[in-house]
Amino acid sequence: MTSDNPQPVFNEVIHAPIRLRICGLLDTYGTMRFDVLRDTLEISDATCSKHLKTLAEHDYIQLDKKTGDGGKAYKVTWVKLTREGKQAFQSHVAALRQIVAGQ
Repeated sequence: MTSDNPQPVFNEVIHAPIRLRICGLLDTYGTMRFDVLRDTLEISDATCSKHLKTLAEHDYIQLDKKTGDGGKAYKVTWVKLTREGKQAFQSHVAALRQIVAGQ
């Protein structure tokens, strides 16, 4: 099934409002920094971490920690959808479209 015409499959993991928004942002923008994702969603570090952990446990996202700009000592966490995550998100959106269409 192509991403242009995904098989509709309702996904309980992705459907939680914050996780749905995370997947939507990542599907649109690709890789995002943790702090940008958190600030865009206007949620706490703990809440963002909790939802990212759930998505990661289902192999829907990949988390990469890299050294900050200019070689600073702190690590920056980058988040992106995996291939499985992208497919699951697009299938969930297709299922939501069916629901909205009364199907």
